[in-house]
Amino acid sequence: MRVRAATRLHGRARGLRDVHCDGKPVFMTLPTSVDDTAALLARGDYVADRSLATAVYLSLKLGRPLFLEGEAGVGKTEIAKVLAQTLGRRLVRLQCYEGLDVASAVYEWNYARQMIEIRLAEATGEANREALGSDIFDERFLIKRPLLQALEPALEGPPVLLIDELDRTDEPFEAYLLEALSDFQVTIPEIGTIKAAQPPIVIITSNRTREIHDALKRRCFYYWVDYPKAERELEILRLKAPEADKRLSRQVVMFVQQVRGMDLFKLPGIAELDPDTINDTLGALLKYQDDIARLQGSEAQRILNTVKAELAVMPAL
Repeated sequence: MRVRAATRLHGRARGLRDVHCDGKPVFMTLPTSVDDTAALLARGDYVADRSLATAVYLSLKLGRPLFLEGEAGVGKTEIAKVLAQTLGRRLVRLQCYEGLDVASAVYEWNYARQMIEIRLAEATGEANREALGSDIFDERFLIKRPLLQALEPALEGPPVLLIDELDRTDEPFEAYLLEALSDFQVTIPEIGTIKAAQPPIVIITSNRTREIHDALKRRCFYYWVDYPKAERELEILRLKAPEADKRLSRQVVMFVQQVRGMDLFKLPGIAELDPDTINDTLGALLKYQDDIARLQGSEAQRILNTVKAELAVMPAL
């Protein structure tokens, strides 16, 4: 079995990117500390607390996949996008779903092109069976899916591989990932083993609809992404909607924090606020009709009154 390593780029150290500014190349390394990592995420408009910045830094430093678990809407996927943006790397995304297989995630052969090659060989009288079999199972006929794409070298450095919502896949595919995440390689029977010269930055997310096997978790650096505290959520809101009124922003944050304390099917992820405005916009906050019906009307008024009373006696956030 052959092991084929992706071509190492001459003169490129791991973690460098090439940004042309006024015609001159500028090189930037991966963050060298937790503070550098927090600043890197901040440049991508991602507000991270220190524990999350520490997890990202250790994952980058140790070269291990970062496994992010938490409720939907807490910002897990965004971390991969921000890392790709701020590091100048290509983002390769594998969106997981039930029934995901190797043909969709790793590779498949271009059977139409292979058939054309066979017909052409037959037409020209060059249909040597052994030689033809070797020719059609060549990389020219290989369709590379996200996992295989992530093993390819790039001038700007290894890409960011996002394996999104792994918990949606079946356990056999999860088991298949063990080789890829252990040695950053995949095996194609007709060609051999393809191994990355430089491992990609891997971010794996899960909404915990099912448990991920310990064998995969052991290959990763794990972090639970929780809902943000009020201060951090207000900072996120001010960053994402700077034109919003400050008083309104505080009311929105406090209202959402109160709603998360209720027993709902799905907790919310992140004009003067009044009951009518709340009723008209609950669909942006809640995703189940039963939750919306429960919160409309008098319940929304009660929570709003509580929020206003708390804001009246506390210093501005």
